[in-house]
Amino acid sequence: MPNSISSPLDPEKKKEQALALGFDAVGITSPDAIADAGPRLQEFLDAGLQGDMDWLKTRAAQREHPKALWPEVKSVIAVGHNYGPELDPLEALKHKRRGVISVYAQGRDYHDVLKKRLKRLARWMTEQVSTDVKVFVDTAPVMEKPLAAAAGVGWQGKHTNLVSTELGSWLFLGAIFTTLELPTDQAHENRCGSCRACLDICPTAAFPVPYKLDARRCISYLTIEHKGHIAPEFRKPIGNHIYGCDDCLAICPWNKFAETAQEIAYHARIELRRPELKDLLTLDDASFRQVFSGSPIKRTGRDRFLRNVLIAAGNSGDKSLLPLVQRLLEDTSPLVRAMAVWALKELAAAAQFVALKDRLAATEVDDNVRKEWTS
Repeated sequence: MPNSISSPLDPEKKKEQALALGFDAVGITSPDAIADAGPRLQEFLDAGLQGDMDWLKTRAAQREHPKALWPEVKSVIAVGHNYGPELDPLEALKHKRRGVISVYAQGRDYHDVLKKRLKRLARWMTEQVSTDVKVFVDTAPVMEKPLAAAAGVGWQGKHTNLVSTELGSWLFLGAIFTTLELPTDQAHENRCGSCRACLDICPTAAFPVPYKLDARRCISYLTIEHKGHIAPEFRKPIGNHIYGCDDCLAICPWNKFAETAQEIAYHARIELRRPELKDLLTLDDASFRQVFSGSPIKRTGRDRFLRNVLIAAGNSGDKSLLPLVQRLLEDTSPLVRAMAVWALKELAAAAQFVALKDRLAATEVDDNVRKEWTS
């Protein structure tokens, strides 16, 4: 196995190759450049702000510092891949009969696309000089955002996501760890200034202070990561978000420089751009898997997704959805049945709801479904 060496590989050539492979931003940093990221993560976990994302706590020790994950790493190459949307995500919120899916999930799963390009870049590096490399895209315990900021790709805004002066908020991030000792780039200057747009637009007040996220209140967490029933206080603010939320990203003024993604795989599939709630409410497990094949949405599962769609239906004011909602009162999933009750209460006339409640009073239901009926 090659040892750590001083690199004869020109860093500028490496950057040129990364850009030639289609990456939109690239920078180099030292694994020691994010020494403050570990304590910030621990503070986040100690406060319980991660909700039920237990995987964050399980591998926190590896996440705190690149060398804790791979002791041999000498340099980190951080890359960004633009996934800028064709349409304004905020405009979609006006169409209450349609669900809003986060921009990143409207096309193909970015993990697959980005990892293939990173592997090509890593292979090119190893062909140029003897080195060990490891490639990471999101799924490993790597703090991509602090590393990208230290490498000059952008800076972490008040919403905690990366912002670029050239590409706005729409960047997928990846990293190559290498045993090469490469010259590092300067960390990016914070350009948020006094702006609070990302904080003020959040429907669920998920930012207790700038640069700190309470994931338990975040719509992306609630609709994607959270496995249980969504608390009543968040259902109205969720609006028609059915998978993730881009509000804090989309409102950023730096998006005036954003461009539509060049990568075709990131372009929105027609059926996912602004899907009609009436179509989504009919999905069984088989049709859910078929519709969301190749999409990160598939990992959430049909029941959690229908939970989200029913909340959007309840917020839509569209009484034509009532027959579809009523049918889901008898779904096999308690999660779906409970949200069907809530959506019914929001859409049905009081007398109609009471009649259904009385008719189903003798039906065996779990505690969460019963709670929805009686609340």
